[in-house]
Amino acid sequence: MATKSWSEAVAAAVRRHVLRTGSTIFSRQGLIDGEIDAIVTETGSTGATPWQTLSRELQELRDRGLLEFVGAGVYRYAGLPVADAPFGATKGVFVTGSHSIYGDQPKDFYRFPANYLPAARRMVDQWIIYLEPRRAGGRGYFAVAKVEKIDPDPATPGMHLALIAPGRYLDFGTAVPLSLGKLRKERAMLSAGGGLKGSKQLAVRPLSNSDFNRIVEIGLIDAEPELPRVGQIDQMPAMLGETGQEPFEGPVDRATMLVSRKVRDAKFRRAVLHVYAGRCALTGMRLVNGGGRLETEAAHIMSVGDGGPDAVNNGIALSGTVHWMFDRGLIGLSDAGDIFLSSKINDREGVEKMIYADRRARWPSTPAHRPNSRYLAWHRERFGFPAQN
Repeated sequence: MATKSWSEAVAAAVRRHVLRTGSTIFSRQGLIDGEIDAIVTETGSTGATPWQTLSRELQELRDRGLLEFVGAGVYRYAGLPVADAPFGATKGVFVTGSHSIYGDQPKDFYRFPANYLPAARRMVDQWIIYLEPRRAGGRGYFAVAKVEKIDPDPATPGMHLALIAPGRYLDFGTAVPLSLGKLRKERAMLSAGGGLKGSKQLAVRPLSNSDFNRIVEIGLIDAEPELPRVGQIDQMPAMLGETGQEPFEGPVDRATMLVSRKVRDAKFRRAVLHVYAGRCALTGMRLVNGGGRLETEAAHIMSVGDGGPDAVNNGIALSGTVHWMFDRGLIGLSDAGDIFLSSKINDREGVEKMIYADRRARWPSTPAHRPNSRYLAWHRERFGFPAQN
């Protein structure tokens, strides 16, 4: 006997699924796997294709504003409250990219002129999202970071630096476009008529908690097919809100997950393996186990303990054995990718057979994704490899 309409049953199923998994991002297939039996029972459905009816109801939920379409059968549930920012504080957006004349280093600092100082000061001790607009390459929202303080730029009068807190920069595994179809990520940028507000197209601008949450959730979505499948992923407590709080049963702020080392390591791995296509930079191997997981690992070039950020250009994709050797200083790299082998290696012939014959690492095609010379120099100096000329 039916106890709910299809519309009521699907809406309830989506909410249960979100609360159970701890993420407002979900896939149609995941909802089918976890909730279709309950939906059929609640609706008393006798049809042969309930998943088709489910698809229609998901579209209805989109039309009602309870779901947002992320892409490829993936949705975001928008039916939960969001925590307000503390009075006088705000999250923000910093616009940067190859077009910038200010020489920003997003993982370390963001340089801006004095007219943006009032807005930037409100973002101290708050999280910001970096945006690369279409005119500068068009990656969209590509990273998140926390502002530690604002200082005058000692090198350029009239300029200021937003300094990023150590260990509080994280690249998104996949950049988030400024909009998906007609869905704008920054709703505050829209006028009542749906157009863009001129005053909101600023290089430093505030960002609401709700927009911040939406961008971060999409940017950190686990989209890599060669990574652990849903049933194999352990729950990450930092993704479920504060200790003792029922998952998402009240205001939530996605910034809570950004300080978890477990979460950051997982996202760093996904981001690095994505730009290296899952292939070891020194051997060319791309091994996948029977469970669909890549053998390749993401190595920090400058260790986190010594201040190395969770940035793609402080990472390199390495096979497990090579990663072990790199972390122990048995292998080093020049800025150009030349592979140095330590005299401490006891099986040099075996290692030489393992790496590329020309003893040159393969870097990503995009310059911004390649190892930064600062981190490579740190690794060489720490383990006694030759300095660059």
